Amino acid sequence: MKKNEDTTLDFIRTRIESDIKSNKNNGRVHTRFPPEPNGYLHIGHAKSICLNFGLAQEYNGKCNLRFDDTNPSKEEVEYVESIKKDVRWLGFDWEDREYYASDYFEKLYEYATQLIKKGKAFVCDLTADQIKRYRGTLTEPGKESPYKNRSVKENLELFRKMRKGEYEDGSRVLRAKIDMSSPNLNMRDPVIYRIVHESHHRTGDKWCIYPMYDFAHGLCDSIEGITHSLCTLEFEDHRPLYDWFLEQLNVFHSQQIEFARLNLSYTVLSKRKLLELVEEGYVKGWDDPRMPTISGLRRRGYTPESIRDFCDRIGLAKRESVVDIDLLEHCLREHLNKKAKRVMAVLDPLEVIIDNFPEGKEEHLDAENNPEDPGMGKRKIPFSRSLYIEKEDFREDPPRKYFRLAPDREVRLKHAYYIKCNQVIKDKGTGKIKRLHCTYDPETKGGWSKDGRKVKGTLHWVSARHAIKAEIRLYDRLFQTKNPLDVKKGEDFKKNLNPESLKIIPSCMLEPSVSNARPGDRFQFLRKGYFCVDPDSKKGHLVFNQTVPLRDTWAKILKKQKTYE
Repeated sequence: MKKNEDTTLDFIRTRIESDIKSNKNNGRVHTRFPPEPNGYLHIGHAKSICLNFGLAQEYNGKCNLRFDDTNPSKEEVEYVESIKKDVRWLGFDWEDREYYASDYFEKLYEYATQLIKKGKAFVCDLTADQIKRYRGTLTEPGKESPYKNRSVKENLELFRKMRKGEYEDGSRVLRAKIDMSSPNLNMRDPVIYRIVHESHHRTGDKWCIYPMYDFAHGLCDSIEGITHSLCTLEFEDHRPLYDWFLEQLNVFHSQQIEFARLNLSYTVLSKRKLLELVEEGYVKGWDDPRMPTISGLRRRGYTPESIRDFCDRIGLAKRESVVDIDLLEHCLREHLNKKAKRVMAVLDPLEVIIDNFPEGKEEHLDAENNPEDPGMGKRKIPFSRSLYIEKEDFREDPPRKYFRLAPDREVRLKHAYYIKCNQVIKDKGTGKIKRLHCTYDPETKGGWSKDGRKVKGTLHWVSARHAIKAEIRLYDRLFQTKNPLDVKKGEDFKKNLNPESLKIIPSCMLEPSVSNARPGDRFQFLRKGYFCVDPDSKKGHLVFNQTVPLRDTWAKILKKQKTYE
């Protein structure tokens, strides 16, 4: 997210520049991206990544990558590695500042002990359900725990035994002593530590008590000297608790600032729900190209530049809203339009025989790789007697305003010649069209007529003799409703899944220039859209994912807006 010099600063940059001007924190700007390693990152996390790392770059500061790994039951090394890969792919570098909340477990334990000694924390024997009932409601105050008045000595001993593993999970917790009548439910004697007898991905079995997120988060910020702790809006009600811990312990005080999280139409951005889709087999893993995960977007063919551009465009707000997914796709098209090599691919082949082109002869025609960038050069494409065109590009009985190929009609083959259809060959049993017989005009090489005659239709094609067979995976939106979570009480959000979100075409025909394509390479298939080589590709078997179609709804919206301005 970049600062636009022509517009008013957003509320976060306004605060940062005010702090710099007053020399708060000696003018330092130090942010952090603090993911929990309990799933793969999604496009919503990309907004936070771009914000935190982007602000550090903008103000000549630093940004840490810190894993808030305080819940061993849900965290895995696989998630840690995927997160690091995603952040790097987006174009950011945390240098030597890779940290973990688990790095500070001993220090956090000391902080909790300090709170006990100050009479600000106590060991509670209530069950989780009892604590919830005692908490009260938004309109009714909570009820104090019968264990709140234990002595400091007893609390210290019980907490020490909790650490030693002498109690079962859920039998005891450490809670802060704040105010059970506070209008903010987060301040009603919240839990600080709980007992979890599970192995941690970094510390193994060294610990069996783990700090709660609200306790660890702010103190980790403090330990690392974070100046601006940027969080999404759901943590706004947690800020008083964040501040309380820092004030009670009299440690460096980071400033928490909240911004609206990203909500995207036709998309679910909840790690818990995305995990559900993965575990129940609705998608083929976290990197399924239909998933809004960064790894899924990368596999589908999205570029880091397009995602960063998207995050810049949506900006920052203090109110929740839903961003149209068309904007994300528009940012991708804009970037790929400039960078992707053009090739011809026929997804539903119909054979065309050029009767007046000599048998066995072939020509190699010039084709630009990208008209938006002449520096990308040209390539040679073979032309022969037998070609493939799309079945939809021929109509035996064409409707009005159909300008593609039809009997006795002439069209242009892209980069090649004018051809005219003379004969239609059908299968005697089914009546379906098997092939077309056409003639070409050798005086129209390059697709232009020397005598000035014009045709309205231009078709893409592939030489049958030289064609590369490939598998094509066509993707639609994973959900068929704009707000997939808008379901009636008791209904499952998965009922809004799109049953047509994936269509596989096992054998399509592509021009031979793609034969050496590697996973991750991106192309524009003329008239079809943008495609990316999938990692499932093997030698002799290329697999292409449809990244995004050519139709750009957002571009039309922008064009209409400019018309009215």
